[in-house]
Amino acid sequence: MLNIPQLLATELDLKPHQVQNALELLAEGATIPFIARYRKERTNEMNEVQLRELSDRYTYLTELEERKSVILNAIAEQGKLTDELKAKIASCLQKTELEDLYLPYRPKRRTRATIAREKGLEPLAEFIKSLNVKNAISASLEEAAAKYISEAKGVKTAEEALKGAADILAEEVAEKAELRAHIRDYFLEDGVFVSRIKNDYPEGTTKFEMYRNYQIKVKNIAPHNMLALCRGEAEKVLSFEIAFDEDTVLYYLESQEIKTKVRTIRDFYQAMLKDAFNRLMKVSLMGEVISEKKTYADMESIKTFEANLRELLLSAPAGMKPTLAIDPGFRTGCKVVVLDETGKFLAYQAVFPHQAAEQRLKAAQTIKNLLEKYKIELIAIGNGTASRETEEFVSEVLQSMERKPVKVIVNESGASIYSASKVALEEFPDLDVTVRGAISIGRRLQDPLAELVKIDPKSIGVGQYQHDVDQKLLKKKLDETVESCVNYVGVDLNTASKELLTSVSGITAAVANNIVAHRNQNGAFKNRRQLLKVPKLGPKAFEQAAGFLRIRGGDNPLDNTAVHPESYAVVEAIASDLNVPLNQVTQIAEKLKKTNLKKYVTDTVGEPTLRDILSELEKPGRDPRAEFKYATFKEGIKEISDLKEGMELEGMITNVANFGAFVDIGVHQDGLVHISQLADRFVDDPKKIVKVGQVVKVRVLEVNEKLKRISLSMKAVKQ
Repeated sequence: MLNIPQLLATELDLKPHQVQNALELLAEGATIPFIARYRKERTNEMNEVQLRELSDRYTYLTELEERKSVILNAIAEQGKLTDELKAKIASCLQKTELEDLYLPYRPKRRTRATIAREKGLEPLAEFIKSLNVKNAISASLEEAAAKYISEAKGVKTAEEALKGAADILAEEVAEKAELRAHIRDYFLEDGVFVSRIKNDYPEGTTKFEMYRNYQIKVKNIAPHNMLALCRGEAEKVLSFEIAFDEDTVLYYLESQEIKTKVRTIRDFYQAMLKDAFNRLMKVSLMGEVISEKKTYADMESIKTFEANLRELLLSAPAGMKPTLAIDPGFRTGCKVVVLDETGKFLAYQAVFPHQAAEQRLKAAQTIKNLLEKYKIELIAIGNGTASRETEEFVSEVLQSMERKPVKVIVNESGASIYSASKVALEEFPDLDVTVRGAISIGRRLQDPLAELVKIDPKSIGVGQYQHDVDQKLLKKKLDETVESCVNYVGVDLNTASKELLTSVSGITAAVANNIVAHRNQNGAFKNRRQLLKVPKLGPKAFEQAAGFLRIRGGDNPLDNTAVHPESYAVVEAIASDLNVPLNQVTQIAEKLKKTNLKKYVTDTVGEPTLRDILSELEKPGRDPRAEFKYATFKEGIKEISDLKEGMELEGMITNVANFGAFVDIGVHQDGLVHISQLADRFVDDPKKIVKVGQVVKVRVLEVNEKLKRISLSMKAVKQ
């Protein structure tokens, strides 16, 4: 069988000890963020991407080896396991190749070949096979077949006997792994996807219009096109198949299977091979190719979703400042909430600025009072219905104020999902869903990561065909992204919600609940060691989690850094050598830079960890996220009807797909910058140019009010 660690080292261009140590750490229950951050010596500084790739491939190969064992046992029980077959199975690296080898031995339902065998026609098939050799002599197949005529067995004529023998040979051919692999590769390389819209859908009546007479080489189809075809077929709007040159396939089969020059036998084999391909190979191989392309499209789509989610979760926080959050509305009014500098809900008020003039004046006074009473520094306005009108109203209120808070329009995708969720109900059992939604909008501005982890990533609006991809894989990858982002930033132990804590390395949902309960009963944590008093949080969980949890203003200044408690002794030694009290060690950046690291290397703490420690002490508690920026929407542009071709506008990227980027320009309908309009040069991947949350300038190319489509360009627009 395979030497998996050695194979992984070769495939991933890693040293054997890196692979071995990383696999051992994973087997011990270490999380990938923990290994990447705190076990650099053992893995030669493997990063999260390398570790996840290693973990995924290890899982695949382990499953492959388990499947091999099942298959080898099944074939051995049939008494058909040869040394050659065993060697082929043992060396397999792909599940498709393995299943091809197993196909002839897999238990089958009753086929035409099994019926022919039941009629005693296998010897006839073997006889015909013996004639298919280079120097074969001519023989009468009818005469040979006549010997197998039997009323009792249901073989009435020589023709029926030959047909049964052909069925047996056709099944043998159709199950040959090397033939299937070649034809599958031919479909992948030279096949063409062809789709047709069904007659029930006249031209212009479906969102799949571009696939009405669509053709593209299988190897060239873009992931989003593949997913669109699959969705269209699932919705019974279109059908698609793989077009190819059948003569090429049959010529290949004949070249591989026909050895004789005797015309009668050649004719028999040609007919048999055509039947084998059309009846037993074509549909299944097409299905496998479609499945392979769909799997690839899923992976690419999920990668895009991961990248978008990462950018969104790591969006720059405006900061934990007193915030006024508004969920806009026309008829039902605007829901206004006040949050303090910790995100705590303080007050709620409904105002109606978009109705009568009297109501507008009353709403303005209410907003002004709230701004002054709570010393508001940030104003968050949801980007849904009445967003721009509410922004204009707030601007009017601010004109008369000397101290003006920062006003930002916030993407509220998923806020309604959160507000009706169990999480929101537990957090605010006495508040209406609309009020919860406004709170979520405000907290997103203060700290996007802390708030967005409460929402299913699929509800945030940054996916591409997210409901069409492998849901199990999507969930796994998105959960990994959330985990990665949370641990990258770090979590304030004394303010984090249980949802945020659950994403911290080593902390389960039960432990997160216990941390919050302990905090509520005993007050704020003063140091990291107090975590060991939390029920179910043992030494292993403490090891995994402690470095990612921050305590501001606690007993030990190191508790507000990414320095792991296991390395505190090293920091104490450095502080002692520099003649600096421990509580001042984070204030002497220049001295730290001159420290000789090698002096502090131990068996467990090497230079990579020491470099991280010094870097952290130079900027203790620093938030690694970017500086906060926001888009300023153009005044007077509130609806799609206000747009004119050639306008240059500022907006924010809300979603990136394989075919381009969507931009919020303040008109309740995102515009699309097609991949061809992202830059003045060729772009093969939009993610190389733009990212979710990025503020960009765009030019309006085309507006279709009826279809609510806005085409934008970033070409020749100064950013």
